[in-house]
This record gives sequence, C-alpha cells and structure tokens, in this order.
Amino acid sequence: MVKIMRFFLIVVLILSHSASANAADADPRKIIDEMEQLYRGASSDIKMTMVVETPQYERKMQLTGQSLGKEYGFFRILSPRKDRGIATLKRDSEMWNYFPKINKVIKVPPSMMMGSWMGSDFTNDDLVKETQLIDSYEIVMVENDLEYLFTLTPTQQAVTVWGKIEYLVSKAPLLPLSQTFFDEDGEKIRVISFSEPKMFDGRMMPSVLEVRPINKDGYSTRIIYDDIIFDAQNITAQTFSMRNLKARF
Repeated sequence: MVKIMRFFLIVVLILSHSASANAADADPRKIIDEMEQLYRGASSDIKMTMVVETPQYERKMQLTGQSLGKEYGFFRILSPRKDRGIATLKRDSEMWNYFPKINKVIKVPPSMMMGSWMGSDFTNDDLVKETQLIDSYEIVMVENDLEYLFTLTPTQQAVTVWGKIEYLVSKAPLLPLSQTFFDEDGEKIRVISFSEPKMFDGRMMPSVLEVRPINKDGYSTRIIYDDIIFDAQNITAQTFSMRNLKARF
C-alpha cells in the first residue's frame, strides 16, 4: 500500500510539474495570434448572417466573405434585396465599398476604419481586421485554471481609438470568450462576446459573435457563421480585384 501511495504521489507531482511548465510556456502573443487567425486559415470562404438590433427595428443580412492571408478580404451582401450586391474589398491597408444602385466605388479612408460597417455595431476594422493586435498592442497575461485574461495596451506607433482591450480566452478548448474595449480615459465602450462553438471544416470555433455598445441601450449586432471552408481552392488573387468588387450577379 505504501508503495502504491508513493507511486501515485510521484505521478501527481509529475503531472503538476508538467501543467506548471505548460502554463509557464504559454506565449501571450502566440495565443492572441492563434485566436485572430481562427476564422481565416491560409484562405477562407464564408457564409454568414448579420443581425442588427436597435430599440426601433431588427435588420437581418445574408453575406458571403472570402479572405486570403492577413492582406485580403472581400464581403458581399446577398439579402435583403435592397442591399443585394453591396460589397467591401480590403487589400493590404486599403479598403473600398461598392454600391451597385449607383454603380459607384467609394474608398474608405484610414480615418474611417473605426466607423460603422453598413449601420451595424461592427466597425470597418472589425470586418477586415486592419489592426493586427500582436503588431499594435503590448500584451500582459494573467490566468486561472480555466481562462487566460490578456490586457492589451496600444504601442506608441499604433493607430487606434482604444486605450485598452481586455481579451478573455478559455484554455480547454483554446477559444476566445470576449473582448472588452476601453477608451483612453479607461471607460468601457463595448463588448464583443464569442459563443456557440461548432466544428467548421474540421476546426472548432465560436459560431456567434455579438457586439454590444455599452452606452447604447438596446443596440447589438450578431454575426452568425453558417458555413466556413478553409484553404478553399476557389480563392485566388482575382477574388480581391476591383473587377470582382463591381461584378453583378
């Protein structure tokens, strides 16, 4: 019995040391980057639903989206009918919107990256991920048994309206839970929550993103991922061309 107890004590100590080593080895930048890449892959082809809620109305849009690395993004509204064909193209640091009713392409200036996308609570930057968190923020991590909490503060070179972002990530599975955004005065401005994990093309990830502005009661926007194909063969450089942006379908 004594030998058995000693054996289990050794096992517990080994496992405890291993867990501590894994925790010590956790790289905040790698974890944040993995969370940011979760919805991309080398390329991605996405079908999604966006639901915008206000005290006065609810608006629902069906969209498709494609990405190629960090540099390229493309989104097109399929419905409702009055918005069908409106598209957004991002290439490197540049972004354009196309409005088929007036057959016009409008370039989005850098100063508008934090502006609302199509009347939602998501910003242009949220949609195309112009700001890379690991490139623009200093990261401090604390943890408990279940979660990592990252505090991100902008570098001096960062172009952002946020004074701080708190990023909560679950450990098992390693998935984002929430992002809380603060202004330069430390006031909480909005919260993005991640929920309903599902398998998409062999990858577990939250299927619902919801943003709630703190100072606007009754307002929220949800993105519901209906389907995602990673490393899609149909995603090429032509997908992110001006010709495709203005294409009618």
